[in-house]
Amino acid sequence: MSYLLDSDVFMQAKNLHYGFDFCPDFWEWLIAANANGRVFSIEKVGDGIEAGADELADWTAVRGPGFFVKPDAAILPALAGVSSWANSQGYEPTAVSTFLQKADFYLVAHALAHGHVVVTHEVAAASTRKIKIPNACIGVGVKCMSPFEMLRLERARFVLGPQQ
Repeated sequence: MSYLLDSDVFMQAKNLHYGFDFCPDFWEWLIAANANGRVFSIEKVGDGIEAGADELADWTAVRGPGFFVKPDAAILPALAGVSSWANSQGYEPTAVSTFLQKADFYLVAHALAHGHVVVTHEVAAASTRKIKIPNACIGVGVKCMSPFEMLRLERARFVLGPQQ
């Protein structure tokens, strides 16, 4: 199973659960899981994070296209499918327009085209004012889960070592 991470996974990890200063093993785990072909994100997510000009932006810039993959020809039909779904669900026009301009749209399409699981902190919602990633995933048949579910499935462990 391979995973595509949403930007909120990185941002919340840095700001809350797995700060670079107290849980470096989380970030090392992401690098190792990427090297093993299990964890990725997309270029548009990376670009958005790099715009932040902080420690996370620096970490992202070093990862490059091996981690933050570029779009390829295989996603073109998936983009059309996700767009069709978004336009047929009764969402407000501004919600559809916003979704189709954001990285979320490309994330779901990339996962659909390549059989990845989308990982996000977002949860499905019944609102017609915003298209949430889990709603789009459900709508087009892409598996979606939280980062904690991914870490448990992958049996990630961040074990404290001796204090220095």
